[in-house]
Amino acid sequence: MAAVCRCFPGKNPKGGDRVPSKDEIANCSNWLQAEIDLLKPNLILPVGKLAISQLMMVNKLNEVIGKVHSVNFHGHLTEAIPLPHPSGASTWHRMEPGISLLESALTLLQQHKAWQQVCQANI
Repeated sequence: MAAVCRCFPGKNPKGGDRVPSKDEIANCSNWLQAEIDLLKPNLILPVGKLAISQLMMVNKLNEVIGKVHSVNFHGHLTEAIPLPHPSGASTWHRMEPGISLLESALTLLQQHKAWQQVCQANI
């Protein structure tokens, strides 16, 4: 598990955590890239639109959730199964099409070879 931004951006004056700016993400991106270079994962699970946008273009979650995507993250070819952010502030995953797309994504995760290898290793 890794965060998109290693530097805590602080609290939002309106409540909750502040979303890091593009500059803040760029300043910390070498840490995430180093983790990917070291671990060479066969599967990445980006959670939330901010994380998903680090791997692929995303306008609407409906366009990316519920699918396996081939991605190239700083020269590392892998697959990604995007998931919605489980924040209580978001209702996307609690109404259609979010409910069905999340279910599809979790089914794809369960069936993915990399996930099955992790599960087998933990038995």
